[in-house]
Amino acid sequence: MNILFDLLGSSFIGGMILLMVLQMNLFMSNGRSYSDQELQMQQNAKTQADIINFDFRKIGYEHSGISILIAEKEKIKFVGELERPGEPGYGTLDTVEYFVKDSSYSAGTSNPRDIILVRVLNDKDSISGPSLGLVKLNFSYLDSLCTPTADLSKIKFIKTELWIEPTETVYNYISGQKDSTFIYWEFTIHPRNI
Repeated sequence: MNILFDLLGSSFIGGMILLMVLQMNLFMSNGRSYSDQELQMQQNAKTQADIINFDFRKIGYEHSGISILIAEKEKIKFVGELERPGEPGYGTLDTVEYFVKDSSYSAGTSNPRDIILVRVLNDKDSISGPSLGLVKLNFSYLDSLCTPTADLSKIKFIKTELWIEPTETVYNYISGQKDSTFIYWEFTIHPRNI
């Protein structure tokens, strides 16, 4: 009889240890997914910030007069020389426009809220890449005293805010639902030529 109790007890303890190992494995897998997802969101936010920063620093370069043509919450259009001396295309002013398209243009992601950032160069070359998890974009325009302004001739700073969510949500085995995290990225650019 003692042997039977020993077998049942050891089976119960072995089963508990097996369940703990499985739960630890699920927890570690979920943690790894969250970590990878957060790293991907940070890289996506930096990529979008670098693209915007590259063009915005050149607003008004080699141009006299008002360089910002449209200044809206989710849209900006400006004039400036984007090429460096010696590069093809140098010497002609470029018109650049940034705006967003809604989530119906975003393909290949499971996030229904992501949007596409579109860059139009010289009113003809439209470049729109993948969503990169962008769900919201906001431009704010500031004057020389860093107060908001709507006057195109007084804009000296452009504050850009990006909200990035993962393109694929991760299932949380602990809570039993899909979690959604986000990254908020804010930067202010002072184009020297305006």
